[in-house]
Amino acid sequence: MVGCLALIPTVAAQKPAGGRPPAVSVPGNELLARIDHLIYATPDLQRGIEEIEKLLGVRAAMGGQLGTTYNALVSLGPAMFLEILAPDQSPPDQSRPRPFRLDELKASKLVTWAVKETDLERVKSESAAKGMPLGEIRTGERKQTNGEQLSWQFTTSGRARIDGISIFPFFIKWTTPNPARTAAKGATLVGLRAEHPDPEGQQRLIQRFGLNLLVQTGPAPALIAIIDCPRGRVELR
Repeated sequence: MVGCLALIPTVAAQKPAGGRPPAVSVPGNELLARIDHLIYATPDLQRGIEEIEKLLGVRAAMGGQLGTTYNALVSLGPAMFLEILAPDQSPPDQSRPRPFRLDELKASKLVTWAVKETDLERVKSESAAKGMPLGEIRTGERKQTNGEQLSWQFTTSGRARIDGISIFPFFIKWTTPNPARTAAKGATLVGLRAEHPDPEGQQRLIQRFGLNLLVQTGPAPALIAIIDCPRGRVELR
């Protein structure tokens, strides 16, 4: 969210309301090892690219088009990236709305995150057995502007988004190499946390999937990424 982009001094962690410091990760952090990518939704792709460049000091590499959306990418690690996602120029189709309420967006923001998984069928089956059904498994394909073809499988979360945001992740399996390889370099994800009106309930749910995401009290759902970059250590929400 543009109004919430904040620089954080590298020598001291910023404390959110409530006095608890943000989750700043260290090498070997189990949550970071499982993150595949973050999605930053924006009303206009060039606007989103410029916002991220201003914050990070890294200009995203153009990705490609998928359906009625297109994107640009910034690497956040060897197999992790930030996806800047925007609607294309086609008129909105009310019968098939774009994801993350892209047609209604007024301000850019982190809207969800993806978790690496090698066996989506197993995750879906185990989740259903625990009374936490995931959505269906789908296949995606996209041709990047550099000519490289990407393909992947992913779960839909099956959970309602509030204002287009879901702090509950979806699971993804790449059937081609992870696009972090060709994304713009210079940034590293060092932490991820969330805010929600029901932090305890949301954190318990996410932890049942083996994901140790810190969820704090907030007036509305929000994801907050902590990133090391040429501008220092910054927060993106």
